[in-house]
Amino acid sequence: MKIVIAKTAGFCMGVRRAVEMVLEAPSKLEKPIFTYGPLIHNPHVLNLLDEKGVTVLNEIPDHGSGTVLIRAHGVPPQTKKDLKTAGFEVIDATCPRVIKVQTIIRKHAKKGYASIIIGDKQHPEVIGLLGFAGPQGYVVDNLDDLNTLPAFDQAIVVAQTTQNTLFYENVKTWVDQKFPYYKIFDTICDSTVRRQTEVKQLADSVDAVIVAGGLNSGNTQRLAEIARQTGKPTYHIESEMDLDLKALSTAHNVGITAGASTPNWIINRIYRTLEIPANTRGHSWRRALFTVQRALLLTNIYVSIGAGCLCYACTKLLGITDYFPHTLISILYVQSMHILNNLTGTKSDRYNDPDRAAFYHNNRYLLALLAIIAGGAGLLTAFTLGPMPFLFLFVMSIMGLSYNLALVPQRFAGIKYRRIRDIPGSKTILIAMAWGIVTSILPSLAEPDTINPGTAAVFALSICLVFVRTAFFDILDMQGDRIVGKETIPLLLGEERTLNLLKSMLIVVFVILLLFSGLKLISNLGFALAICPVFVFIVIAAHEKGHMLPGTRLEFLVETHFVLAGIITLIWSVTIG
Repeated sequence: MKIVIAKTAGFCMGVRRAVEMVLEAPSKLEKPIFTYGPLIHNPHVLNLLDEKGVTVLNEIPDHGSGTVLIRAHGVPPQTKKDLKTAGFEVIDATCPRVIKVQTIIRKHAKKGYASIIIGDKQHPEVIGLLGFAGPQGYVVDNLDDLNTLPAFDQAIVVAQTTQNTLFYENVKTWVDQKFPYYKIFDTICDSTVRRQTEVKQLADSVDAVIVAGGLNSGNTQRLAEIARQTGKPTYHIESEMDLDLKALSTAHNVGITAGASTPNWIINRIYRTLEIPANTRGHSWRRALFTVQRALLLTNIYVSIGAGCLCYACTKLLGITDYFPHTLISILYVQSMHILNNLTGTKSDRYNDPDRAAFYHNNRYLLALLAIIAGGAGLLTAFTLGPMPFLFLFVMSIMGLSYNLALVPQRFAGIKYRRIRDIPGSKTILIAMAWGIVTSILPSLAEPDTINPGTAAVFALSICLVFVRTAFFDILDMQGDRIVGKETIPLLLGEERTLNLLKSMLIVVFVILLLFSGLKLISNLGFALAICPVFVFIVIAAHEKGHMLPGTRLEFLVETHFVLAGIITLIWSVTIG
């Protein structure tokens, strides 16, 4: 089974903006926090907000306190006035595209124009727009109703931002024929237009279509309607729990799209659920390969092997002969730290990778024992190399263990950063630093004669490769991290700027390897290892273009560039070194 995800699937700009405003509200605004009506039409997001103490206010009381956020659909202007009169601080999270339509209606209503709104009569966005139109506002959701409207001396025609584009084209044709002097505005959101165009193209190229989103979401319903019009089996679901895997078992190509209020973690969970039968059906070797890949990733065995391979490559670049104990330390340290941090900081996995969260919960005692044994074995191995490697690894282990722990007691008010993980971007930076030290600095400390300018170069390339790996995974997990309050590099810089940073770092690593090998500051192995940053660059670029979707395959490929470094080093050692 081939799985294709629509490029436009998931949060639109307006919904993302509204959700981010509400998620940030508890730490910035006066409590209690409310949204006036459901923020968006997605039950999973609404349940999440409820867990975070953000409740829905359906009626305006005579007196109130706290903060009310206006939902993305907008509200009538009188509603905002009434909320302020009741004593609430009002924060407007209305989608900017909706505000544009509100502005058009308000401007023309003041001039005496009638406002014909093409949309769903009970939709909150339309109810809000009617509030700006006043008594001269009319809502139409079919062509028959258009014919019942009186002829106006002056009128405007606007559409609900998530209206069906084909229906609105028919409306515009009707207006041109009967009332060409009416003013028509193209107010359907660009995101809606692209989403509806893409779902039709997607449906034409697959055997079945999955539309993810709230069952009461108007824009999601329209996506499902457009997909069904192509004749392809279409399934409108709210989460991976609603998937009918039996019905999809005969499909060779499945397309996934999602409404504007569907978070990425829901889409990714649907993909991961489909990924299992897609990779375990048919060929036994594919089933075995996928099972092994997933097991290696879940247990962090593959990433720890990757750390060992990176260390092996670093030692050979530096000309260190006794590479085995350093390679072993890297494997054991990374295995221990990654397991422990997953055990103590897996809240975001609930959204990003629930299988991983369940795996760590169900096997927490066994995994904790494995982490302790690996950490202890790593320290024992470092001790045999001398006091300095042992001290470095011991301090790094303590820092790793304390990453998720509250180091500053609650009684000290006004201190924002109580844990190391609370420091913005700390996760990605500290992981990269720890890997860099254990794969390049510790081996150099054990053999001081090898310390030279090349050591700094190898340390830098190790840090860069690990930073790229970790930050890229943070990009895939942005929405889940935002929900639990993690301030990762992508959340600080934004996805596009982070991707540009990662690609720039890979170019820097490529140049370092070629330049320092050419200057003979590191071994000529660097020429061969230049393949590794190129490999990761290609994987990231493929993901950007939608050719590689989040899931086991992508995660495995990103981790593989470390293993690739080890394989290249082994071949070089046997044939040249």
